[in-house]
Amino acid sequence: MTIDQHKDIENGHDELEKPFLPKAKRVDSDDENGSIRMVLLSTCVAVCGSFEFGSCVGYSSPTQSAIREDLNLSLSQFSMFGSIITIGAMIGAITSGRIADIIGRKGAMRMSAAFCLTGWFAVYFSMDALLLDIGRLCTGYGIGIFSYVIPVFIAEIAPKNLRGGLATLNQLMIVCGASTALILGSIVTWRTLALTGMLPCILILVGLCFIPESPRWLAKIDREKEFESALRILRGKNTCTLREAQEIRASIEALKDQPTVKMVDLLDAKYIRPVIIGVGLMVFQQFGGINGIGFYSNETFVAAGFSSGKIGTIAYAIIQVPITVVGAILMDKSGRRPLLMASAAGTSIGCIMTGASFFLKEQSLFLELVPILAVSGVLVYISAFSIGTGPVPWVVMSEIFPIHIKGVAGSLVVLVNWLGAWTVSYTFNFLMTWNSAGTFFIYAGFCVLTILFAAKIMPETKGKTLEEIQASINSYK
Repeated sequence: MTIDQHKDIENGHDELEKPFLPKAKRVDSDDENGSIRMVLLSTCVAVCGSFEFGSCVGYSSPTQSAIREDLNLSLSQFSMFGSIITIGAMIGAITSGRIADIIGRKGAMRMSAAFCLTGWFAVYFSMDALLLDIGRLCTGYGIGIFSYVIPVFIAEIAPKNLRGGLATLNQLMIVCGASTALILGSIVTWRTLALTGMLPCILILVGLCFIPESPRWLAKIDREKEFESALRILRGKNTCTLREAQEIRASIEALKDQPTVKMVDLLDAKYIRPVIIGVGLMVFQQFGGINGIGFYSNETFVAAGFSSGKIGTIAYAIIQVPITVVGAILMDKSGRRPLLMASAAGTSIGCIMTGASFFLKEQSLFLELVPILAVSGVLVYISAFSIGTGPVPWVVMSEIFPIHIKGVAGSLVVLVNWLGAWTVSYTFNFLMTWNSAGTFFIYAGFCVLTILFAAKIMPETKGKTLEEIQASINSYK
């Protein structure tokens, strides 16, 4: 009883020390318990564009035979329809940074959605190859802008402890969009599938009315009141945003005297390191073979010995979603660099397994194991890619560039990504004709180089503000 009484006295003393009038609650902007509801809502609205990205990319695969039959298209005409989206995306990539800098991140997303809507209407009403191609070009331009502005917007609104995971939702929704298009395409007509492609555009146009603009972009163009309001909305009413606002203002102020940056200026010594990091990540992501393996997975399984590649292709589509969710969880726990290195090791193993299956087939060895080894290799590859090599380059790209060069540098990086995608998908069939096993061994070599690039050149950005990341890159010697 004596001890209990003593505790009561201590507690009473503590009560006396409390102020008579309670102070207003102030929560540090780094507090993980701060309000993130608006950040989550804003991210969900933005990644509707990512879902649209996946829908556009995945549209041509399940609709090929139906479109060719209905519109009487030759193989070359449909090939043009399938590939012209990449041309539109490259044009969109070139202009995406400037557009996002001029009309804002929300304005760029509205513009992208409008282009995609126009494209889908053209596809839906098309009666010949010309209107079909125009529609596909418009959707390509739209997703070219989306591919830049969505990860940048998410990175600029998210608190540092959640930024990696939220940015990975971009990749997750691209995968979901492509998988949905693949599944729906086997159920509905190609015109109906075009109508379903409009739904994410409508959602993003409506959703953008209810979320704030990027505070960093508002600070950059000196819209001070809107900047403070947007930051308060994103962090919660009871959160003290003073320190974060000061860091953003200081970063913007330090860059105000900088001249307007052009593409050629990116070769300057003070910009070259983040440019090398961004471009290098996109090169290694694409030349690891993802678009060749992904676009032609069905043909790869058939070539390996399956009578039909449908089972492997369905497994390929389904496995990406849960694995990408795991990647989103690990992004802010393990860090970007370890995740990318482990992922690249997995993709190299997958490529080696698939290459070995073709080598065994060519040598007529263990033929009963060849199809199983091929499917296992491709599934290992896509699992490893989805967890790190897919999302990490986009997350890091959105983090490493100072805001005054983000538009130009981001456009360059996205353009490199789309050029790499086109190069790999275009050369895949030629390489497979030359040497099937050798094709996958080449991709495995690029995956190994990705590990070395991540270990030696890529910085770790986990748990840092954008300003801290950019300062550490600039101070690197």
